[in-house]
Amino acid sequence: MELLVMAYALKTSCAKNIIGVIPYFPYSKQCKMRKRGSIVCKLLASMLAKAGLTHIITMDLHQKEIQGFFSFPVDNLRASPFLLQYIQEEVPDYRNAIIVAKSPSAAKRAQSYAERLRLGLAVMHGEAQCSESDMADGRHSPPCVRNTSGHPGLELPLMMAKEKPPITVVGDVGGRIAIIVVVVTNTVPHEVQKLQCPKIKTVDVSMILAEAIRRIHNGESMAYLFRNITVDD
Repeated sequence: MELLVMAYALKTSCAKNIIGVIPYFPYSKQCKMRKRGSIVCKLLASMLAKAGLTHIITMDLHQKEIQGFFSFPVDNLRASPFLLQYIQEEVPDYRNAIIVAKSPSAAKRAQSYAERLRLGLAVMHGEAQCSESDMADGRHSPPCVRNTSGHPGLELPLMMAKEKPPITVVGDVGGRIAIIVVVVTNTVPHEVQKLQCPKIKTVDVSMILAEAIRRIHNGESMAYLFRNITVDD
């Protein structure tokens, strides 16, 4: 609501351009109609346009088609280059790992990661019993590192083939916790969570957001920011 109020204030002050920087776009998972529900993401897009925004910078939308909800340009940046770099530099012996897609719908994105890292790919198939807002239960997979930008739609666990036996994300299996580290981007604040859990590691994506702001301000092309991005990212 604060963003809408500020945007409307700028609009009534005759601002030429009003650009919203929303790294983690809210309600992006509610982009489809279920039963008699509403498409909240479309409603939010209309509200932002009505408030006066003329451009939005965001990162890793749940579905790329969400950009079609807006009547103005949307730059959907990707965190995949930063996550891939972290895996290559920080994960020891990552070539003995495998990329796991938590569901068939995430298989294309997982395959994109696997191809660039030259790793194997596994897909978990099964009916989800929890809502989309719940964290994925990885009780049937042995993840060592999870690379995600803040929401379950991007969860691509990286599991070491020679590490501990299958574990669960939400509980303890056999008295042992096998998760070594959880890797997330800083698209949402999580300083308190890091203090509570030392296993959380942050990948900083502020550089690409700052560069996007600079290029839009100077009227430069945004193509450079998508040079290492594949179609499935």
